[in-house]
Amino acid sequence: MRQFIAFVKKEFYHILRDRRTLLFMFGLPVVQILLFGFALSNEIKNAGIAILDHSKDDATQLLIDRMDASRYFTIVRNLHSDTEIEDVFRKGQAKMVIVFPPNFQDELLHTNAAQVQLVADATDTNTAITISNYASAIIRDYQDELLDNRQLPYAIKIETRMLYNPQLKSAFNFVPGVMAMVLMLLSALLTSVAIVREKEMGTMEILLVSPMKPLLVVLTKAIPYLFFSFINVIIILLLSVFVLGMPINGSLILLLLECLLFILTSLSLGLLISSATNSQQVAMFISLVGLMMPTIIFSGFMFPIENMPIPLQIISNVIPAKWFYIIVKSVMIKGLGIGAIWKETLILVGMTVFLMGISVARFKVRLE
Repeated sequence: MRQFIAFVKKEFYHILRDRRTLLFMFGLPVVQILLFGFALSNEIKNAGIAILDHSKDDATQLLIDRMDASRYFTIVRNLHSDTEIEDVFRKGQAKMVIVFPPNFQDELLHTNAAQVQLVADATDTNTAITISNYASAIIRDYQDELLDNRQLPYAIKIETRMLYNPQLKSAFNFVPGVMAMVLMLLSALLTSVAIVREKEMGTMEILLVSPMKPLLVVLTKAIPYLFFSFINVIIILLLSVFVLGMPINGSLILLLLECLLFILTSLSLGLLISSATNSQQVAMFISLVGLMMPTIIFSGFMFPIENMPIPLQIISNVIPAKWFYIIVKSVMIKGLGIGAIWKETLILVGMTVFLMGISVARFKVRLE
């Protein structure tokens, strides 16, 4: 036991002396959280729009003022003819043009119907759909105000409530995904590279012939990264709560335990990569390409898995980050307990045992 502790201390000293590894280890989570939390957002604010008002009456001016007052739009230009619409889009000055036809207010008051045309730049499909929905919602609110004093024979009123994230903050979606991506990269990449580095330098043979069992020698390489990855979990949670304003509605202890389980799963992947490679470049390539891309694509935080073809949905089930993403959202945002996430937890436990078993079976006591 003393030898095991001594080896673990040695690895801690080795990591703490390597400033580049420390910068990567603790700088990456901070940068990723701040980047995804602020820069990469699916919310659209202050989108530039142009107005083409053929009517120029009180009703159109009221709608224009409401568009400009909202946090979603900024009026960048007032047009005078239909021929200017395409020119606005070609120059990239606006994302959408709102066109009011002549006699807008007269038609609205006398025929109870008027038209508004929303012309959006669909080269960015998601942005076009989103800002069109924003503008439609503002127009519907104005329409509802006009209908307050009118008796309609039939009316269906839709009331929408957004549970768990009423303000539709993108951080609620990105933070669990970033946690999965960061923990997977740090735990798997750094563990695999650390062990392969010993093979390249020829010091692994010296470690393997030490009095301690070879498997325990490898585990001593992984334990420091388990500790530092858990520190990163705490850093990510602190940034999420105090900087991004995310709540932790569920049990903090349960959340930390689930993060610890996912770190063990990632460490198992790192050990498996280290047992299958003999160079740091190959280990880094497998970790970055083989782990990061599937984590981004198949975890569900960037692209909805339900929209993927059935074969890809099946493949996503073998990605540990998918189950961890579900667990973090359930505990952190929905405030659920172990009764709601026991299936995902068992899947991660099974993956950890399976990957660790393969890693031990493939581990070579004698180096070639």
